[in-house]
Amino acid sequence: MLRRLSVLVLLAPLALVACSSPPPPISVSEGMVTVLNQTNQDWKEVLITVNDHFRGFVPVLKAEGRANAPLNQFTTGYGQRWVNGTPVRTIDVVGKSADGTEVKLTYGRDRKQ
Repeated sequence: MLRRLSVLVLLAPLALVACSSPPPPISVSEGMVTVLNQTNQDWKEVLITVNDHFRGFVPVLKAEGRANAPLNQFTTGYGQRWVNGTPVRTIDVVGKSADGTEVKLTYGRDRKQ
């Protein structure tokens, strides 16, 4: 009886992890943008655009990989840097998968403004 109980106690956390939903592909936390490649193909030439103007670039985002980018490293086409404390309204991610198809992810576009 005790052995069965200890097996259940050990397996319960695994069941919770297995049943939880996957994290969102784009998240913002503590001044950091995180992009998750939740596919089985590498992404190339990944452009991350925050609030329609501030951009960051990742040459390759590996399959099942993540890109963490501090917001203060994003710049506009005119060289203006991100100002800490600015709210993040939208994020657009565009790239190409290994088979050549376009990858597009968005964050915040579905919210009413």
